[in-house]
Amino acid sequence: MTAPALPPLNALRAFEAAARLGSLSRAAIELHVTHGAISRQIKLLEDDLGLALFARAGRGLRLTRAGEQLQEAAGAAFARIHSAAAELRRGAAPAALVLGCPGSVLARWMIPRLDRLARDLPQLTLHLSAQEGGFDPQLPGLDAALLLGKRPWPADWQVHELAGERIGPVVSPRYAGLASLQQGRPAALLDEALLHTASRPQAWPDWARRHGLDPAALRYGTGFDHLYYLLEAAVAGMGVAIAPQQLVSADLAAGRLLAPWGFAGTDGVWALCAPKRATDPRIGLLAEWLRRELADAP
Repeated sequence: MTAPALPPLNALRAFEAAARLGSLSRAAIELHVTHGAISRQIKLLEDDLGLALFARAGRGLRLTRAGEQLQEAAGAAFARIHSAAAELRRGAAPAALVLGCPGSVLARWMIPRLDRLARDLPQLTLHLSAQEGGFDPQLPGLDAALLLGKRPWPADWQVHELAGERIGPVVSPRYAGLASLQQGRPAALLDEALLHTASRPQAWPDWARRHGLDPAALRYGTGFDHLYYLLEAAVAGMGVAIAPQQLVSADLAAGRLLAPWGFAGTDGVWALCAPKRATDPRIGLLAEWLRRELADAP
């Protein structure tokens, strides 16, 4: 047995819009057609059904009883179709990859490269989350984390090691004590009140040991909670700071900071970490992109 044919769908759509808006003109605007096209579609639908759907009331429209019945059914059907289509579109678009970064890495290294990332990996949408302090081994709320850390890594992580860390003292050309530092002797730093940060308390002692200095002989000046603020203070000429090379590469290239003794390797590693259970292929693509960016950095 053949099912009864549906009414013409374009005509039904024109009717639904006109009935909902109470106007042929407003329906025409919504559907981007002419007033005459709406009128013709409704006439076609009325002929197909053999019923009048609108009664003309002066210059306005009034639904007939048949029109009210059809509006209720058509309105519900179009609403369901609209909702289903929206849900399908949401499901087709991959969710953003939530990437956690220490605030200094986010502000000084990641954000300046987002345009290039978008060009190189257009299929990857990131949601960036600034993280302060250590990362919870479970990485709650994150798909991955870009960080500077040291082995051994948490057992619950899959780790993409990207590059070794290099650190060194940096100072502004405007710093009043620059002349004595430019003589090139690391021991000159023993006379400085060094800028330091609570987030990297071992940075200065490690550097001192690698350059044959007694860490106990170091003098500390102004301290900061986070590396980002430490580096802003150095750029402002407040004193000598110590920083990972990649986080100050733009300042060095622009002449805002100088590195009188260059940079030395540490036990630290740049790494992209994710929960071990993660299977998102975008993490591997991002790791390869980050590895190339870090290799190209001065």
